[in-house]
Amino acid sequence: MATDRHPRTRPVHGGVHTDEVLRTQDQMLDPLPVRRRFVETRGGHRVHVVEAGEGPPAVLLHGTNTSSLSFVPLLRLLEGVHGAAVDRPGRGLSDPDPVPRARFREAAVEFVDDVLDALQIDTGSLVGQSGGGIWTLWYAMARPERVRSIVLLGSVPLLPETRCPAPLRVLATPGLGTLLTRVARPTPRSLVRLLSSVGEGDTIVRYPDLIDALVATGNDPVARTADLAELRALIQPLGFRRSMRLSAEELQTIGAPTLLIWGDRDPVGSVDAARTAARLIPNARLEVLPAGHVPQLGHPQRIAAMLSNFLGPDGGA
Repeated sequence: MATDRHPRTRPVHGGVHTDEVLRTQDQMLDPLPVRRRFVETRGGHRVHVVEAGEGPPAVLLHGTNTSSLSFVPLLRLLEGVHGAAVDRPGRGLSDPDPVPRARFREAAVEFVDDVLDALQIDTGSLVGQSGGGIWTLWYAMARPERVRSIVLLGSVPLLPETRCPAPLRVLATPGLGTLLTRVARPTPRSLVRLLSSVGEGDTIVRYPDLIDALVATGNDPVARTADLAELRALIQPLGFRRSMRLSAEELQTIGAPTLLIWGDRDPVGSVDAARTAARLIPNARLEVLPAGHVPQLGHPQRIAAMLSNFLGPDGGA
């Protein structure tokens, strides 16, 4: 079901996204040949979707502390694929949909179910970036009949041999994380420093509009609340929660063809971790690029070609 373009006036769980978030979204997307709409979940929450292209459908799920805008460098370059980049709950222009930590994994699966239903996709491909890669794997395990193929773009936290960066452990600490997000508001300079810590300092500066959008997201109370909730569901002060880790046995149950695109300087998971994941997933292929945690920033054309070949009607998927 399509709804109005911008959620400016409807209060949702005590607030809406800031005008700066709306402005930076328009700034990035309005000049591009993309389609924008809202769809609704079964609970009545609106989900913002940015679409481009025609062909077999692929739903793109972004990571933490960002939005569907992180896929813009790819979306406009895909060929023979209907790409649908989704703002996960509370991020971008999507409504928040808070859930208890104990149900976080189940809620992620329900969200992807709702999005596929709303987009009228019975079976499609999933492209997951970082935290969105976690949701992609969770969904592929829970609903194998609906997943045609999988692309994991950058390292996926919770995979075997991945590690949790110290700043995320601090943010996930109750009390301290909330205080830091209130005091240390992001700026363009601090954002570039943050991306430098994950190997993308030289690439993010190529996208000034994306920097503005990420700063706006970091200063948006709705998005900050959603990000903190996700970090606390996955992380404790000592690292990833053991109960949330993806086990070797789980990965071995994934039947969909899987493409892993990994940066060789990704601080969350080394190339050895990538090789381990590719070995455990039965029908997986690994591509390693000279990149950090967000490889599409430095290699949009190359990765778009990989996705078009893998996800398109004549691809390896």
